[in-house]
Amino acid sequence: MVDWFIYSENEPLLFTQSFFWVLFGFVILFYQRLYKHINARNLFLCIFSLYFYYLSSGFYFLLLLFSTFVDYHIGNRVFESDNQKERKWLVALSVVINLGLLGYFKYAYFIVSAVNDFFGTSFEATNYVASFMHLFNADVEIGKIILPVGISFYTFQTISYTVDIYRRKLEPVKSIWDFAFFVSFFPQLVAGPIVRASDFVPQIYQKYRLTNDEFGKAIFMIMGGLVKKIFISDYISINFVDRVFTSPEAYTGFENLMATYGYGLQIYCDFSGYTDIAIGIALLLGFRLPLNFNSPYKSQNITDFWRRWHISLSSWLRDYLYISMGGNRKGRIRTYLHLAITMLLGGLWHGAHWRFIIWGALHGVALAIHKMWMEMFGKSSQRQNGVYRFFAWLFTFHFVMFCWIFFRADNLEVVWTMLDQIVFAFDFASITDVIVGYHKVFLVILIGYILHFRPTSWKEKLEKNFIYLPDISKAFIILLLIIFLFQSKSSEIQPFIYFQF
Repeated sequence: MVDWFIYSENEPLLFTQSFFWVLFGFVILFYQRLYKHINARNLFLCIFSLYFYYLSSGFYFLLLLFSTFVDYHIGNRVFESDNQKERKWLVALSVVINLGLLGYFKYAYFIVSAVNDFFGTSFEATNYVASFMHLFNADVEIGKIILPVGISFYTFQTISYTVDIYRRKLEPVKSIWDFAFFVSFFPQLVAGPIVRASDFVPQIYQKYRLTNDEFGKAIFMIMGGLVKKIFISDYISINFVDRVFTSPEAYTGFENLMATYGYGLQIYCDFSGYTDIAIGIALLLGFRLPLNFNSPYKSQNITDFWRRWHISLSSWLRDYLYISMGGNRKGRIRTYLHLAITMLLGGLWHGAHWRFIIWGALHGVALAIHKMWMEMFGKSSQRQNGVYRFFAWLFTFHFVMFCWIFFRADNLEVVWTMLDQIVFAFDFASITDVIVGYHKVFLVILIGYILHFRPTSWKEKLEKNFIYLPDISKAFIILLLIIFLFQSKSSEIQPFIYFQF
């Protein structure tokens, strides 16, 4: 019982743990008595969310409290001030503090290493936060800087709060507890979707509502998310993808290519699986989170891909970075440059490695080229036949898969080795043996892609049929799914990929 209140670095709290669902069961029991009372409901969810974050990240939850305190007061001051210059400085202060914290934890080693390599110096990055926490006997390692779980997500959320108030799109929350609830809401806290203040804050003061259809949809999304994560993503990761990316030189080019396709499916099922669960849990609690994925691999161009992939991040970058730089209002050349810079910074957001920067740069250049193409041939290309659209999809799909190699590889040496194996050591003669040897993994990959590319109407029909089932039938399906996932689950905890971002 004591373990329920103590953070374990080896077992952070995850949606895929049975312990989480036991906790959530207790939350629902208490929620039954509180949901009609808005203030009590919000306070209860805020306290549980902070508890959830502590079990996910340990004493780094103090950083969340710090960001909450700072942006709450800055937001109030921005709203109260009639001095435009002061309001701009306050927004700048919020951005500097939030991005400063994010930059310290995410990029300190990268920057120090780059400076040392360029100038031949020997500076060392120091974890001052860990040193401070040791004053309270916290078990935090001083020798290295560990990225706090979810800091990239809640940093963008707190920035959106200040900016939305500055843009007069939002009024401040009524209390610091309400703001803490917005920042820490546990379903999406550690891996998104990134929730904007203007979308979520108004819901804090609305009465609880959940229709029978929404209840069924929430359960359906949670079930689908768990299947994506446990049955598809974790299975192909442990049994194939991780092995190949660890030692690509030990595998044929065909195996390296299949691992690339496998990772494309793995990261989609992992990340979209998390957000499906998050959206479903939030809906059960009466809150609506934004759609974060919309069959991204069906895209016929790179612009459409970013309208479908990690929608909350791409739209955040568009509205708070791309448009702030000038968007498409500064002429064609500046527009292309703004697109490239936005995606370059989007890549850097994922991590302090050259491979992420290259990944972002590739997408940025591709977006700029596509925009240029549409300006030159847009009307004619939209009238092309099915063959043109097929090859447009095929090119987009493989470009995205190519970029995923940079995203997944531990370093650039792995990238070059994989590409070398695929181009120069494909080994066609061994394809049959490889397929036979990995037939279970390849079958799961095939099932995953079939489910992804199925018509949207099929999914909607399946969801609707589940919603209208009697409750006893729903319960029976849930029981069967639990048994199936328990049998499929790996023995070791597999964190969600985006926990590291």
